[in-house]
Amino acid sequence: MSTRKYFGTDGIRGQVGQWPISADFMLRLGRAAGAVLARESQRKPLVLIGKDTRVSGYMFESALEAGLVAAGVDVGLLGPMPTPAVAYLTRSMRAVAGIVISASHNPHTDNGIKFFSAQGEKLSDEIEQAIEQELDADFATVPSEQLGKATRVADAVARYAEYCKSTVPEDFTLRGMKVVLDCAHGATYQVAPKVFAELGADVSAIGDKPDGFNINHNVGSTHPQTLQQAVLAQSADIGVAFDGDGDRVILVDRAGSIADGDDILYVLARSLFARGCLRGPVVGTLMSNYGLEQALAELEVPLIRANVGDRYVLQQLKAHGGILGGETSGHILCLDRATTGDGIIAALAVLETLAASGQDLALARRGLQKLPQVMVNVRAQGAREALASHTVRHALTEVERTLQGRGRVVLRASGTEPVVRVTIEGADAGEVQQLAGWLADAVKSAAHTHMTENP
Repeated sequence: MSTRKYFGTDGIRGQVGQWPISADFMLRLGRAAGAVLARESQRKPLVLIGKDTRVSGYMFESALEAGLVAAGVDVGLLGPMPTPAVAYLTRSMRAVAGIVISASHNPHTDNGIKFFSAQGEKLSDEIEQAIEQELDADFATVPSEQLGKATRVADAVARYAEYCKSTVPEDFTLRGMKVVLDCAHGATYQVAPKVFAELGADVSAIGDKPDGFNINHNVGSTHPQTLQQAVLAQSADIGVAFDGDGDRVILVDRAGSIADGDDILYVLARSLFARGCLRGPVVGTLMSNYGLEQALAELEVPLIRANVGDRYVLQQLKAHGGILGGETSGHILCLDRATTGDGIIAALAVLETLAASGQDLALARRGLQKLPQVMVNVRAQGAREALASHTVRHALTEVERTLQGRGRVVLRASGTEPVVRVTIEGADAGEVQQLAGWLADAVKSAAHTHMTENP
């Protein structure tokens, strides 16, 4: 991925109005993607475009639409839809690709672009590279008789809602269950309440009034405190928090405790294993808690760690014949139910598991004992470059020596932000906090030195 100009681990992302997250770039990107996809297709291609609720989504939707049509590609406009919904509809409507306009859990000032293949999976590295190469070509419009057409897909929400319900048994019901849904003022605000209500739940929705600017603001999976308060105040059975584009999910039990992606993986893995339905290893990431690895080992289920990013989790699942994987942040892939991380479908999978076992969420995850984990985000110009410095390498070696046999350290640069993440796990919470702060200070110092020497 290091040779890419635009595509990162999760598409193209940045601040609105700053290159490449600008209307003129999106116009060129639409044409470039359309030209590449048209060459790959044996018929006139159809590309779907979905978006979350950011105000800038309208601008980028129009620009991408114009570029694709100029390249001779038909466009289906889905409106505000979760990222996994675009993946599903791309498959079911036989489109050659799907595009999502979203910056996921980031604030409204950011936006980004993700692509899905005709199979509803992340676009291959080869196609992304071809699009980048095409971006360097002159903007060219096909003859008028070959131009694409754009149409609104009016029943997109209903199509996706039916698909979500189809992933649980026909006799599965949520009747008698009080569920609080936090839609993060994002892409799930229409479809999630519909799905859970139609399955019989008594639904209370928060974060379901997007205004273009409030996406993820003090709500959603990155701010679960709002959901915790709502679950307790309403004496709900469970709370479900999505992120802005709906591919992450975090749960809250009736006591107000948070269940993150590691908890969800454990609950689902234990259930699949008990029923003899678990295939292959469970795939986590470098950030998955060591306690998850220990808990799965007790079931004799191996945990494989992929690089951070759900695309890498998917790659490892395919390579090892697995069906269950995900990230601590709440990206959960249930490949027996969906082709990509899907917050609604993962939540339904957990609720189905709880119903079958007769357990509530707190009891179902009791076998998972997490090690204390501290993550410090170092946001500074030059932070990424600082990782290669002698100072940081020496500090990392010292922390690893201190924790040897008792914990774990991960030092990595974010693929979507100018941030270095320092993560340390160990049995002693105080020691972990101290070591994380010390290593983060080393990164900050080296970053400052780098910027001073390379202004």
